[in-house]
Amino acid sequence: MLAVTYPAYGPIERLALGEVGEPTARRQGDVVVAVRRAALNPKDALFRKGRFAVLSGRSFPKRCGLDFAGTVVESRSPHFAVGQRVFGALGEWRYTRGTLAERVCVRDEEAAPIPDGAGDDAAAAIALVGLTALQALRDIARVREGSRLWIHGASGGVGTLAIQLARQMGARVTTTSSAANMALCESLGADETLDYERSPEATLRGRIDAVFDCYGNLVPRRIAPVFAGRGVYVSTVPSLSRAALDVVTRVRRVQRRLVVVKPRRADLTQLAGWLADGTLRAVIDSRFPLARIHDAFRVLESRRARGKIVVEVA
Repeated sequence: MLAVTYPAYGPIERLALGEVGEPTARRQGDVVVAVRRAALNPKDALFRKGRFAVLSGRSFPKRCGLDFAGTVVESRSPHFAVGQRVFGALGEWRYTRGTLAERVCVRDEEAAPIPDGAGDDAAAAIALVGLTALQALRDIARVREGSRLWIHGASGGVGTLAIQLARQMGARVTTTSSAANMALCESLGADETLDYERSPEATLRGRIDAVFDCYGNLVPRRIAPVFAGRGVYVSTVPSLSRAALDVVTRVRRVQRRLVVVKPRRADLTQLAGWLADGTLRAVIDSRFPLARIHDAFRVLESRRARGKIVVEVA
């Protein structure tokens, strides 16, 4: 089968599309999916560059891709049958698997059925970013009715889902993005849209309960004055220092937390239901065939994508 791999950490040009062995369902709970659509995430680029080599190791070649939508072709899970349409996101740190391939073996906790009326593009586009936003807002920031939430980097893949989920939870949402993307944020339900280049922390002083930093580039000491009292700052970008602060700040007035996404079939099922009934919509920046994977990564790494980049595998 065809798959995207890379033989060493490095630039986009290291990515290659070539033949690899087909996966099989060896363990109880394994499901083999014929991938129709995949989607890119910043994590794909960061790991390929070797930013987290301590986690992913020095064993090569490595695979790419976490999001998928496709059809079950082999199942050792009671939850899925051959021929069923499914989507999900891999809980992959070493990149021994990857969804930028014609087939992928997934754990049954990493997948959920695609409901009738939902397309493969949309399902692949909401998988990992939906899990990230849902678990960050519900489980860490504990957003609820009346919460005042600031979403930074709101026009990207995670941010566009976070706006919609926060409104579903009853929060008042303020977003920061480029001026060009403020209208998009408003269309997704943001109550207040701000240009990130115009010192939004001054405007928000004393008005916020939780900050969701989708880009991971806010300086916590600079934004501390935005909190009305006790508050939570949540980042999506892992580092050793953020992992340490996640633990030591839990008793402080302002917690500095890190969302570590866990594949959960129940969460994916919930996201699928919201996609089917129109509560969520996938924001797709662009689509690329698998053969143009270099171009897809160039758009991803420009950091200018509005929503998700979908890869047409089949």
